[in-house]
Amino acid sequence: MPWSSRRSKQRAFFFFVLFVALCLLLYQRNVTRNTLAHLEAGLNRPQHAHHSQQQQQHQSGQQVQGLDHQEKPSPAVNKFSWSNYKEHYPVSSMVKLPAGDPGKLPKVQFDFPEPSKDFIAEQKARRAAVKEAFKRGWSNYRERAWMQDELRPLSGTAKNGFGGWAATLVDNLDTLWILGMKDEFKEAVEAASTIDFTVTQEQTINVFETTIRYLGGLLSAYDLSKELVLLEKASELGDMLYAAFDTPNRMPITRWKINDAIEGKKQTALDWSIMSEIGSFTMEFTHLTQLTGNPKYYDAISRIMQVYKDQQNETRVPGMWPMMVSPRRLDFRTHTIYTLSSMADSLYEYLPKTHALLGGTDPMYEELYRPAMETASKHILFRPMLPDEADVLISGKGSTSVGSELVLYPEGQHLACYAGGMFTLGSRLFGIEEHGETGRRLTEGCIWAYNATQSGMMPEIFRMVPCKDPKDCKWDEALYRKEIARKSGTSTSNARGVERSLDELLTASSMPIGFVAMEAPEYRLRPEAIESVFILYRATGRKDLLDAAWNMFSSIDRATRTPFGNAELRDVRYPPQEAQEHLADNMESFWLAETLKYFYLIFSDPNHISLDDWVFNTEAHPFKRPLSRQS
Repeated sequence: MPWSSRRSKQRAFFFFVLFVALCLLLYQRNVTRNTLAHLEAGLNRPQHAHHSQQQQQHQSGQQVQGLDHQEKPSPAVNKFSWSNYKEHYPVSSMVKLPAGDPGKLPKVQFDFPEPSKDFIAEQKARRAAVKEAFKRGWSNYRERAWMQDELRPLSGTAKNGFGGWAATLVDNLDTLWILGMKDEFKEAVEAASTIDFTVTQEQTINVFETTIRYLGGLLSAYDLSKELVLLEKASELGDMLYAAFDTPNRMPITRWKINDAIEGKKQTALDWSIMSEIGSFTMEFTHLTQLTGNPKYYDAISRIMQVYKDQQNETRVPGMWPMMVSPRRLDFRTHTIYTLSSMADSLYEYLPKTHALLGGTDPMYEELYRPAMETASKHILFRPMLPDEADVLISGKGSTSVGSELVLYPEGQHLACYAGGMFTLGSRLFGIEEHGETGRRLTEGCIWAYNATQSGMMPEIFRMVPCKDPKDCKWDEALYRKEIARKSGTSTSNARGVERSLDELLTASSMPIGFVAMEAPEYRLRPEAIESVFILYRATGRKDLLDAAWNMFSSIDRATRTPFGNAELRDVRYPPQEAQEHLADNMESFWLAETLKYFYLIFSDPNHISLDDWVFNTEAHPFKRPLSRQS
């Protein structure tokens, strides 16, 4: 090839390479510019769970100065919206709210007389102590974990696990209002309005927890304040949760991969779900329909409750439902464990409460409640054998198999303490006198369990000896010694074969007298006991319940207080002076949202959130009852 021709080709190749390099340089400059723009925009958006701890702390510093100083996020282009979600299995005909005006239901609250000045002063001081505990936890959450789900009370760091949508903030909107913290409420409302329910780092969302904490919190705060942005946010969240019902049989996916829904994938209900998780949407979805007029939410829960109604008498313990059900196969009857405790609790709790929320316009909830509680009273509740022979009740657990009778397991749970309040409400709303006595005995059983431990707190899960004759239950020390030795794996005799004294046996088993075992000895800052004490006090006016509540609060705060809030206690058997050495770095949002709210309300004027005007969801969020809205 001639040299001139080769040279021309080399020159052409050189210019081609130069051209490509120039194009790449221009492209890189453009990418860098766009990247910087995206990063700059990202810094102006509310921070979510996936950001680093350093960014969380930076954001918290901004929030301390007030939300007004933050830039508002720019609207995203083509951003996904739950209101535009395209259903795969749409409903052709909606079940609407019951027609007709709500009836006048019986009074729940006692007619309280005019209190004395000394009484008012005493309750004011108690209320102030509760508020101080709340403010300590809230201020530290605000400074150290703002817009995150929870604050760790020992380390003072943030924690997520409920979607990363600021669970403690939303869960406590109504608490701030009820405690009169209006400036903090205003700030929290503005922050809540920025939450993006289309973004989460969680692989799976617990639809039940999202409903009771987030949706319940937004609805309650709206009822109290009438801040329209809260109802708008509740509707936005309601649309998200409604997408979990987009299955062939319209049963919800209780542990839900929301990104699959966002990507348009078809969904199917789970083969097995916890009974309470699929059966405890009734209050929140009913109230969202009441407030928005959109029937789809009420329709969604009506379909679930109809399955419960159709199968109530087909279970192995007719009247009740097992704690595991199959939404996919619509099998709510064949599982073998029955209880009012965890995994079942709020389904039963919501029966009288939804009746109240609907103003009695749908008879189904009373029709479900009566046989369920008749069966539970007969098979699940038991009187424990106690050294002081106290006439109290504990809610246990039953197991059955095909062709066999129910076997009672005398296992008590702190979670089951809600049942005292449920029976008390049922006695008033449905006029069932014996349920008032059942509610009293259940509530006093939980008070007894608090008083029985060195710390003054009730364990999470425990065992007791059931009375052979509930009407005549004498203390039988020999039987108790035998049971505590069997459950704890100790001997009633020492190494020399000498019979141990009861005190020696209790020391060897580390057991407070009356208990035979503690499968879970911790106290997790739970609200169920004070919830029932509060309801029983509001229904009966018994002043001794105020002292019981104060003893409970004092014991809890003394043992669990930290510089940043209050922490779970690992074992209630430690005396108060040792409890601080056995705390766990957890403070779920319900400590502020439920436990302290009920403590505050029991020491308040009974007309403050009256039970004749309001009904609480299972996360202690009060919803306005319909007659009150009309008055």
